[in-house]
Amino acid sequence: MRSDTNKRTLLLSALGLAAGALLPAAGVLAQQAAWPTKPVRILVGFPGGSTPDISARTIAEPLAKALGQPVVIENKPGASGNIAADQVAKATDDHTLGVVINGNLTSSKMLNPRLPYDPAKDFSYLSLLTTAPLILVTTPNEPSGAAFLEAARKGGSRWNYGSVGVGSVGHLGMELLQSRVSGMAAQHVPYQGNPQVVTAMLGGQVHMSLIPPGVAMPQVRAGKLRAVGLTGGRSTLVPDVPPLAEAGVRDFNLEVWTALLGPANLSRAAQERITRELAVIMKDPVVRRRLFDQGWQAVGTSPEGMRLRVKDEATIMSRIISTKGIKTQ
Repeated sequence: MRSDTNKRTLLLSALGLAAGALLPAAGVLAQQAAWPTKPVRILVGFPGGSTPDISARTIAEPLAKALGQPVVIENKPGASGNIAADQVAKATDDHTLGVVINGNLTSSKMLNPRLPYDPAKDFSYLSLLTTAPLILVTTPNEPSGAAFLEAARKGGSRWNYGSVGVGSVGHLGMELLQSRVSGMAAQHVPYQGNPQVVTAMLGGQVHMSLIPPGVAMPQVRAGKLRAVGLTGGRSTLVPDVPPLAEAGVRDFNLEVWTALLGPANLSRAAQERITRELAVIMKDPVVRRRLFDQGWQAVGTSPEGMRLRVKDEATIMSRIISTKGIKTQ
């Protein structure tokens, strides 16, 4: 009898220990199921209609449906997106995210050492959202393809180019291009945005620029600008525009992109839920077509894939910034 009693006692104790061990796991599952508990904010450091804004608003509706909470887009333009990025880095409510561009993560700190956030430490990387090559465009009276690049080598001080500002992808990309095209020495003219760059080109104030397909191609198709080549390989976005490599430019692969991130303190439950839902959303045909029609490829990556992309591009940008001595402050 005593032996049976002891066996029952041991069995009950074992069951109690097993139940106790399951409690933390159950707690974690409950936490994951509970997030989000209120509307999710996505801060965009650029005005409505900009590329980051388009990316954010395209994913907002399907993400809200997947999360069961509203997703609110808040535009907070200024300092090339760095003001909004800083607000995301400092957010503590576990429901604030941000859509950023290349420069906020790859070059901003190198351009301005006093930047109030650290791109490598102050964020939870979630996923790349969109990518696109840049197109080297010129005024229509300039030669095309390899002939244009040869003319640019000999153009001297009469050549200049426009970009959306010091340290932008268009600016650093043009400096990278000049390092690949011996003798090319175009002068930089910064503008507030790509529409202003296009206006300056149409008016003859600048000769060339690197701009996204969604901005460039309407002007190219209208015969107002000429597309010389892409900063990368062939692209389904612009299948009729050849890569600059075919005109003799080597080792020149550059894209403009947008990405979703959160503050470094974003809970693991939030990170895992967002990346899981985004993996589905970025494969949705409706989302992909909507972005494609705006001149962007929907990509979607793991957090680690995004981190590797940032690291590789930052290495390239750092060389150009240090070689040219470029600073924003």
